[in-house]
This record gives sequence, structure tokens and C-alpha cells, in this order.
Amino acid sequence: MIDDSSFTVTRPRVWTSGVIMCSPHSGRDYPGWFLRESILDPLALRSSEDAFMDDLARPAADAGAVLLCARMPRALVDLNRGPSEIDPAAVAVGGAAAGRRVNARTMAGLGVIPRIVGQGRAIRAHLITHDEAQRRIALWWRPYHSALRGLIAEAQSRFGHAIVLDLHSMPADAVSHMRPAAPQIVLGNRHGQSAGPEVTRHVEAAFREAGFRVRLNAPFSGAYIADAYGSPARNTHVVQVEIDRTLYLDEARIAPSENYPAFAALFAGILARLAAIRPAGALRIAAE
Repeated sequence: MIDDSSFTVTRPRVWTSGVIMCSPHSGRDYPGWFLRESILDPLALRSSEDAFMDDLARPAADAGAVLLCARMPRALVDLNRGPSEIDPAAVAVGGAAAGRRVNARTMAGLGVIPRIVGQGRAIRAHLITHDEAQRRIALWWRPYHSALRGLIAEAQSRFGHAIVLDLHSMPADAVSHMRPAAPQIVLGNRHGQSAGPEVTRHVEAAFREAGFRVRLNAPFSGAYIADAYGSPARNTHVVQVEIDRTLYLDEARIAPSENYPAFAALFAGILARLAAIRPAGALRIAAE
């Protein structure tokens, strides 16, 4: 295991087929200074986590995939946003407004330095400085993405392809309006731009055949990681996986629910299947 202040990397004994499972929103190492800076209590801050997704994903390493998990929480720095996605209502402009990328996510308070957590609750009562935002990005965002880029390059070198499964959880109310039956799993491939159809079908089949309701690209089609790294033409595939939190989590307490053990066992079987995905024409397994 590689352990950095921003992330952990867990390698399998044998890397089976170039699959990388990543969890950018499950970090829960809250620095004391950050807790003091916030106007929210720790439980409220945790509402933006993909809570326990790192624990649920741990069997992936036993199954032959590499596992990359965040340590720093999403409320501090969002690893699934670009470094220029800076919300002007969260970070003081200073002299560096020109490089900022303003989009619907940043204006909603969900930039790389988040302004809000779940239910639109403000994290701080004041803006942070541009220098402080850049410090957080340098300390925690850049190392995580350097590690992810390195793993993708290694997978390409060894297997001729890389497959990144970007693991997230979604609050039940994110899909409760969808009819006739809300999906339990939402897969995002940016409408075919971040992963090829064969890889996407493999991922979809693994969840459907385990009994879950699956939907593709609605309401989540993939964010920064899928956009920045997915390139089917170069045989690098990224599929974002959103899992309904009610399957395993007590959202009010941010604690495992009574369903957690059963879901974890089922999910471990899905991870084992996904760890062996290999696109058509892929190289044979590289020697360790």
C-alpha cells in the first residue's frame, strides 16, 4: 500500500487486467483547522462524502484491481473537479480570475473548493483567499491526480489499455423523482465520450445481473475524472458508478445501515467480475 496525505493506493498481488477502481469522495480525514474554520458540525460536513465507499471497494484489490482512495474529504477539496473550477463565491478573486472555469457546478457551490455540502448548507461564513485555495489544490488535489495518471500510464504500458471505474454514492433524493422505478445504480460514460460501448456493457451487465436497477448517463453522466481521463480512442476507458446510498447507508447518522453486510457481500462479487474486464484485442496479462 502507498499512503499519502491525499490518498492511498492498494495494489493486488497480481494486477489482472489494467482495472483501476478509484474513490475520490470517500475521504474522511478532517484536519482540526478545517473543522474550526467551518460553521457546520462534523456530521453535517460528512453529508457530502461518499461515505464508506473506500471500505466497500476494498475487495477489488483482492480480486486483481488497483484501488485508489482519497483521504482528504470532499468538503475540503473536491478531487472530481478540475483545478480551475473555482467558485467566485467561495474563493476571493485576487489577481487570478482569468484562469477560472465557471460552469453550472462551480456556480452552484460545487467547485474544486466547495462552498456547500448536502442540502445546500454553507461550509464557511467567509471566502478563503486565492493563495489558500491554491495551497489546498497543491497539497491534496495534485498528488491524487498525479497518482491516477501514473496508474493509467502503467496500465497502458503493461496491458495496452486502462479501465478506470470511478466509484461514488448518491443520495436517494437525487433519483427519487425518476419513474417508473428509480435507478439504484447510475453509470456515466459521458454519452460514450469517456468509455467505449463494450466496456460500458460489461459494467452494466455486472450490476443488472446482480439484481440492481441500472440507468446510463441520467442524471449523472460523469464529471472531471471521466472528462479528463476517458479516451476510448486511446483505449483508456472511464465509467463513473453512482450507487444509491440507501442500499447500505443510514444517511441521517452517516453510519452503515442494517443492510450494509448484505450489500457489501453482493458488491464484492460485482467488483471481482469488474476487476477482470478486458477490452477486445487487449494484451495478455503482464508478468508481475
